[in-house]
Amino acid sequence: MADWLSYTLSDFLLFSARTYYRLFELYNRAIWPAQLLALLLGLILLWRLQRTGPQQGSVVMVILAAGWLWTAWAYLLEYYDTINWAARYLATAFVVEALLLIWTGLVRNRILFLPYGDWISRTGMGLVLFALAVQPLIGPLVGRDWWQAEIFGVAPDPTVLATLGVLLTVDKRPPWGLMIIPLIWCALSGATLWTMGSPDAWVVPMAALGVLGLAIYRVSSARGQDRQTEAR
Repeated sequence: MADWLSYTLSDFLLFSARTYYRLFELYNRAIWPAQLLALLLGLILLWRLQRTGPQQGSVVMVILAAGWLWTAWAYLLEYYDTINWAARYLATAFVVEALLLIWTGLVRNRILFLPYGDWISRTGMGLVLFALAVQPLIGPLVGRDWWQAEIFGVAPDPTVLATLGVLLTVDKRPPWGLMIIPLIWCALSGATLWTMGSPDAWVVPMAALGVLGLAIYRVSSARGQDRQTEAR
């Protein structure tokens, strides 16, 4: 037991920061110009979030699911798996999340987004905008090459954060079943970046903690309102 306690996270890391970001560069060069299509889909997602109607949930969830599926195959299996043996299991989780999104939004079609319904929903919209427009700039701002930028729909972190932002705009109670895998990924990604000494390691886990806190607050507030209604 004492031997295990002597290990740190860096002892389990199979690659260096240089290798990790060089992999992103190779990946981005290989899939270009898929990033442009992904950003276009992100804009469609934003537009559709603001237009309530019978197809709102279907369009939004299918776009998110497409990003999760693409990332599972094109990045996690084809590239990340070459430096991290756990990538295949992470890819499986991404596929599961994509299927859950499709089931909820397309098959059941019982989800409604109100991006400006309250301040929590507006915060969710802000997180979506952050994932689409700001997160790709973080890498270059901290000194990495532009080819190492992480783009919504084709890279894990912005795709996950955009998903969490969208789920915060869901009317009434947050869909916990859809939030589990994104939150777990945020914890793993943050731990990986922190171990590599990346200056932006705090971004994803802090955003996830914020989302979790807001979701819990929304549930507790809804329960309080229910109690007040029953008391009347």
